[in-house]
Amino acid sequence: MLERLSNSWRLVKASAEVLRADKELIVFPIVSAGLSLLVVVTFVVPMAVVGIFESAASASGVPVVGWVLGFLFYVVQYFVIFFCNTALVGAALIRLRGGDPTVADGFRIAGSRLGVILGYALIAATVGMILRAISQRSGFIGKLVIGLVGLAWNLATYLVVPVLAVENVGPIEAVKRSSAYLRKTWGEQIAGNLGMGFAFGLIGFATVVLGAALFVLAALAESVVLMVLVAGLVVIALVANALVSSALGGVYAAAVYRYAAEGDAGSFFTPDMVRNAFRPK
Repeated sequence: MLERLSNSWRLVKASAEVLRADKELIVFPIVSAGLSLLVVVTFVVPMAVVGIFESAASASGVPVVGWVLGFLFYVVQYFVIFFCNTALVGAALIRLRGGDPTVADGFRIAGSRLGVILGYALIAATVGMILRAISQRSGFIGKLVIGLVGLAWNLATYLVVPVLAVENVGPIEAVKRSSAYLRKTWGEQIAGNLGMGFAFGLIGFATVVLGAALFVLAALAESVVLMVLVAGLVVIALVANALVSSALGGVYAAAVYRYAAEGDAGSFFTPDMVRNAFRPK
């Protein structure tokens, strides 16, 4: 555990060096979060109006219009996320290759791949809806199997966004190349290692625990102002943690792609940092 934690912090520090060199990279997760929230509000309101949530909770199940709206929600949400991630990874790759990227550079790269990003969003939404539908109709073992399938899909598509940012290929070919790069570099049977997600998960957990303790103390002091202040600070800390984690995750994905596709992760990362992204099963 201590070794894994040490490796996670090494990744955080290396990725943070890139972020310090290009602080504007944090703009992409912020835009992604803002647009994602807008998408949620846009879809949740009409779905609530037509009673889809009530139908889902009843014996009648989700109506056809619910599945259609759910699919469209997946597509739009994935598109927003993939677009911003493509911009982030594209800008990060410029830095890893010795350049000095701007926010405009990132969005220009993503903008030039709009059609392909939409195509991949459709694929991801389709896979997500199918796995969700099967999981809802499965028992415990079935849900476990679907969970493993989902993990395999996430692993195989780990490098899709960097491929979309760099290579002039379609969405299906991007999925194939992502999987091929991983197999070529790490072997046929691989699994993900604990990385930065582990470190930021610990930070998030510690934030919640500390916030809960301070909230209890504020409640014992019967101070509504302190209770509101503690709750607000915890929310801000968790949002900041998520934004920084997303930015550094994009930087690391760019480094892993460069190592897998070009054999060099750049000066910010040592080869063993990137090799440890995956391990044999």
